[in-house]
Amino acid sequence: MQFEYDGYCINILDTPGHQDFSEDTYRTLTAADSVVMVIDAAKGIEPQTRKLFKVCAMRHIPIFTFINKMDREARDSFELLDELEKEFGIGTYPMNWPIGCGTDFKGVFDRENRRILTFADSHAGSDRIEAIECDLTDTEKLDSLIGPYMREALCDEIELLDGASFDFDLEKVRCGELSPVFFGSALNNFGVEPFLENFLKMTTEPLSYRSGEELIAPTTEGFSAFVFKIQANMNKAHRDRIAFMRIVSGRFDRAQEYFHVQGKKAIKLSRPQQMMAQERAVVDEAYAGDIIGVFDPGIFSIGDTICEKGMKVEYAGIPTFAPEHFALVEQIDSLKRKQFDKGITQIAQEGAIQMFFIPGSGMERVYVGVVGMLQFDVLQFRMESEYGVKYHKQDTSHCLVRFVEESETELKNLNLMQTTKWVQDRRGRDLLIFTAEYEINWALDKNPGLVLKEFSQMQEE
Repeated sequence: MQFEYDGYCINILDTPGHQDFSEDTYRTLTAADSVVMVIDAAKGIEPQTRKLFKVCAMRHIPIFTFINKMDREARDSFELLDELEKEFGIGTYPMNWPIGCGTDFKGVFDRENRRILTFADSHAGSDRIEAIECDLTDTEKLDSLIGPYMREALCDEIELLDGASFDFDLEKVRCGELSPVFFGSALNNFGVEPFLENFLKMTTEPLSYRSGEELIAPTTEGFSAFVFKIQANMNKAHRDRIAFMRIVSGRFDRAQEYFHVQGKKAIKLSRPQQMMAQERAVVDEAYAGDIIGVFDPGIFSIGDTICEKGMKVEYAGIPTFAPEHFALVEQIDSLKRKQFDKGITQIAQEGAIQMFFIPGSGMERVYVGVVGMLQFDVLQFRMESEYGVKYHKQDTSHCLVRFVEESETELKNLNLMQTTKWVQDRRGRDLLIFTAEYEINWALDKNPGLVLKEFSQMQEE
């Protein structure tokens, strides 16, 4: 969603928190300029956070940490900071410090302005906060605000922080080496506004993106963008399909014709729109850093580049995760073959699943590969609710996939173990799927001249 705040235009890309959808989150991160990492104060760092942090670190983008749910029982704040630093190898700088937690959560101490932020009516649940100037040496005033016990603990903790924590360095923040940390409670709207205000002071302008050897800055003349997400049936009444684009440079003009690099043809981006939660607004123009959604008649793929005619730009494709679970999916009702084909193809084009064909068998039976098991449930729900199709699913024990780069033997004549299967993706590329590592070694040993490539080395073309 997009909104304006204090003279800034902010585009928020919210992502699934569930680890089974980490691939979708990864694709979204390629379009982000900064990341807000939300940490549960009781749970600390969760598995999917570790995986996605590595993507942020690779791109050296600013990472802001919001330690949430301080209105519930929480782990020790120093322990949480230590975990962040050890897990991610990044420095932390607490911008504020919590005063208690759970039912005793009184607010936070703003380190920069040396003031206490408390709830306006002194209890959790208020949607307003009150900033109270208060020096830590003012014992009487502090005691009246938070009580003598919490005042002593706060003074000791702030003294320790001021003496032992990392120094604040804006340049390190902007290159992803130092993470500003904020404590609060989003449910109670406590700490969200101060976070946003500080975020806008510290974050960068829209980032540059690489096209071959050239770095395309947001100020570069000429419109250019790339597709990072495709979603079908966002509006069930219209059965639409939206391609989301991150604008890298220049100004988008609704009336202008642009060039689709992968399709090698001129196109008009129809019905350009921006989102605000569930609301959509058609836009006539947009600028570098903005996200726009355009109607997709089935011509776009994730990673595609769109630019002004004459520009020589092609942004790097977005790599896909290797599927870890497979199932054989077979349509039940032959009268709904078109709906089955359309549904499973569109969902695969979105990147929600990966689809593999059995050579020569058409689309009646296809292998579906996913990163997380929950994606199978999503596929079934969407096929039934959006396309009116039911199918039979047979889980398989396959868990490894390799591209066939070279083979001296015809693939149908390869000497493979019985459980190894030869399949093709929707671009006609040949792959082998295996149930275990030893099957890969068997295939290479029994088929001289066979060269396999790791799935992670392949990018969307």
